[in-house]
Amino acid sequence: MQVTMLSEVRERPRRVAVGEFDGVHLGHREVIRGSDTVLTFEPHPLRVVRPEAAPKLLTSLEAKAELIEALGVDELVVIPFDDGFAHQTAAEFIDHILVDRLHATRVSVGENFRFGHRAAGDPAMLGADGRFDTRVVPLVEVDGEIVSSSHIRGLLLAGEVETAMRFLGAPFQLRGEVVKGDQRGRTLGFPTANIVPDEALVCPGHGIYATRTSEACAAVSIGVRPTFGTGRALLVEAYLLDFDGDLYGRTLRIDFLARLRGERRFESPEALVEQMSRDVARTRELCEQAAC
Repeated sequence: MQVTMLSEVRERPRRVAVGEFDGVHLGHREVIRGSDTVLTFEPHPLRVVRPEAAPKLLTSLEAKAELIEALGVDELVVIPFDDGFAHQTAAEFIDHILVDRLHATRVSVGENFRFGHRAAGDPAMLGADGRFDTRVVPLVEVDGEIVSSSHIRGLLLAGEVETAMRFLGAPFQLRGEVVKGDQRGRTLGFPTANIVPDEALVCPGHGIYATRTSEACAAVSIGVRPTFGTGRALLVEAYLLDFDGDLYGRTLRIDFLARLRGERRFESPEALVEQMSRDVARTRELCEQAAC
């Protein structure tokens, strides 16, 4: 898939899906279905229009692009969202971007999509334009609940990664560069790869998780290590099963399968090690089930 800035697009007819698509969840996938081009915005529009209300995101632009590519899309077009673009009218968005730049033959949006200055544009306005066909996708529901990025954020912050996975259509991903820690896990027999979460992105709530990484299955701890009372900021520590290699400086991708338990303080390092052994055994079991 080609990732193109709007200013660099080549002239050709396109079937365009338009939206922020944070997380590329099941609702987004339905909007994208049948489109050869996805049009999105970077950064998130709220970071420009209402910075105080801007949410932590489910996906970086890089992760979003990979998820969209997996849907068979040919091109991801990125609009740099700035103050000038925020003041563009809805009619100008249609005329200058959808028609003049992208030569859209079909435009696909969700039923709650809004665009243009003060969000004046809506699907009805798109449908009234005879220069392209308009596909308006109803909100998607799972288990009687509407699929939305905001709801998924709430699930993840509560540690409910399995429910979030049903809404996303795939495991939630967290990525980060492996950095040196205090190597306490190594002294306990469970050496970990430590990553620093991106503060702009959502991180699952404190707890222990069964995950898959880009290298191997892993038991992952997210929290502040209460047993040792280090007082440090949020830590993401991954113990990779059956893996012996140097990951320092590399980007580790973590796919969350299940939450095993909450974060807790243990009376001794020995008690912690016993529980970690049980966590690793359960992680191995869940990974084997997921592979079937």
